Amino acid sequence: TVCTDESWKVTSDGPIVLADLYDGETYDATKELGDWSNPVYNDSGWHAAHIYEDGGAQLVSKLNPPIRRIAELKTVELFESSPGINVFNLGQNMVGWVRLKVTAPRGTKITLKFGEWLNDDRSVYVGNLRTAKATDTYICKGGGEEIFEPHFTFHGFQYVELVCDNDTAVFGADSITGIVLCTDMEQTGSFECSDPLINRLQQNIIWGQRGNFLDVPTDCPQRDERVGWTGDAQVFVGASSFNYNVETFFEKWLCDLADDQRETGAYPDVAPDVVCKTGEHWPNPSPMWAKMLRPSAFGEGGTAAWADAGIICPWVIYERYGDARILERQYESMAAFLKFLEDESPDLIRPFEGFGDWLAIDTSPAEIFFAPTPQDLIGTAYFAYDADLMANIAGILGKADDAEKYWRLAANIKKAFCDEFVSPNGRIAGDTQTAYLLALGFDLVPESMQERVFENLVRALERREWKLSTGFLGAPLLCPVLTKFGRTDIAYRLLLQQEYPSWLYSVLQGATTIWERWNSWTKEDGFENIAMNSFNHYAYGAVGDWMAQTVGGISFAEPGYKKVRIAPIPGEGITWAKTSYESPYGKISVDWKTEGDAFELNFTIPPNTTAEVLVAGADASLALPDGMTSVGETSAGLECTAVPGVYWLRNNMACGGN
Repeated sequence: TVCTDESWKVTSDGPIVLADLYDGETYDATKELGDWSNPVYNDSGWHAAHIYEDGGAQLVSKLNPPIRRIAELKTVELFESSPGINVFNLGQNMVGWVRLKVTAPRGTKITLKFGEWLNDDRSVYVGNLRTAKATDTYICKGGGEEIFEPHFTFHGFQYVELVCDNDTAVFGADSITGIVLCTDMEQTGSFECSDPLINRLQQNIIWGQRGNFLDVPTDCPQRDERVGWTGDAQVFVGASSFNYNVETFFEKWLCDLADDQRETGAYPDVAPDVVCKTGEHWPNPSPMWAKMLRPSAFGEGGTAAWADAGIICPWVIYERYGDARILERQYESMAAFLKFLEDESPDLIRPFEGFGDWLAIDTSPAEIFFAPTPQDLIGTAYFAYDADLMANIAGILGKADDAEKYWRLAANIKKAFCDEFVSPNGRIAGDTQTAYLLALGFDLVPESMQERVFENLVRALERREWKLSTGFLGAPLLCPVLTKFGRTDIAYRLLLQQEYPSWLYSVLQGATTIWERWNSWTKEDGFENIAMNSFNHYAYGAVGDWMAQTVGGISFAEPGYKKVRIAPIPGEGITWAKTSYESPYGKISVDWKTEGDAFELNFTIPPNTTAEVLVAGADASLALPDGMTSVGETSAGLECTAVPGVYWLRNNMACGGN
């Protein structure tokens, strides 16, 4: 036990003059305290400790890994944007801070500003930071080389602007080094293919996750926000769990979410729930925000597709890691949320409110809440999906009565959805890509009507010349739904599309992370609305999950990958892919290529697992390693009981089959 009382000298003014998450840090090295831990140190100017009453708070062990520095980036380009203003380009949009190395006289002031992009005049673009100053300041103590790294801030940036008030100081490329921060998670997934642009897209997804998984899944790392938006997390949780081991990361965040759950059962829109100095929930409501959210008070929570993260994320984590304890821990909280949805949904139709299909491009930037996909349709679709998931969860946990109750609820919501939003010819209210994707992706329409609904989805894509128009909610479902209904060829066409809007458009503009908007910057219009324009958001990176499963060929057939599905689907434009994943049982790898009409597949699965191998076409032959115990043909393909080794499969087929 280490005890403190009034005899302790604990505080003194020191060199850290200012430290703020958004504004940055000011460090005056002339005020350094010296060897303060030495017993003979003169602490006469320090303040005595103040005793506070014990409020009953307890220290608990940390659930998730700590944030650590995981890499260093060197300057790849140094130039002056104007006389006396040095700009360092680190070549990668990153999150963290920089190490400054300088030799200058005592009192020299160095100011560092951070940004993700450059203006036309090559000055650092900071318009999208809103009120965040994102500025570090260092005042030299003199006497030789000095090295500074901040202590209580971080930034999202690729470019660093350096201004020094002393002309005698000289700066070179080695004066600035980027220190990359991230929650110290194990990287579990890898994906590469024959298309270098898709490989860069995958790296952008990885870097976006690194930059935004700092203890909580933040939406962006650079502006005056950086909070755990629930909607962003729920659309990306699948892709994130392929890239990294995020099991304990999400366990911790889901505790935050449950801690902030309202008495009504509603989950907040962000977790941890951020409260401003005024006592209002962040963000401070403007008329624009308030008019589409709950009229009683901003921050009441329960927003469609955002609050639903409280059910969706535990389910996905269970699927990927196979541990039902997360469902047990969250069950009471999830049940309370579903009860909230029942209470607030007259006739099982969720109210017309919320963020809608956020940043969908089938609306104008000034009307981000008014995308054509109706909010009540979105909310009801997620309500039905939640009920379906809760029925599955209750069944897994042995709660048979609850499972039956939630199955009935899901069926009734789906009927209400069809009665309200679906016409007899399969047209869905709004006639948008996202409306059809929600209906098909969440199995909301009867099987007899699914083909008509899917045909209308294809027509909606064709109307836009085979380009997407989806926002945060539709984009993750786009390629999976196309594959589900046998049109992986269209999914490949969308993935490989290079014209705006597309996943590859930003790559071709030099993006090194995923953008918040499809049009964060375009050749025609330049920067989009600075009020909402992050160059490091991960939501549209959710396509990485489909890339790993369908292009790469690795997915789970049973929770936790006890049974693996090896099912790559080749498509026009990609001739080979190599994918691996460190599952809870060991490493899974898939390596395929096409040559003419031949398709060759090599795969490895861990001991004590089973692989279901699905390959298009007939006449598949499997070459077995020594020790293979059993192979059986199934209606879908080949099923193998795993022993250590590499399995080689050749199948003569036409490329592009399903």
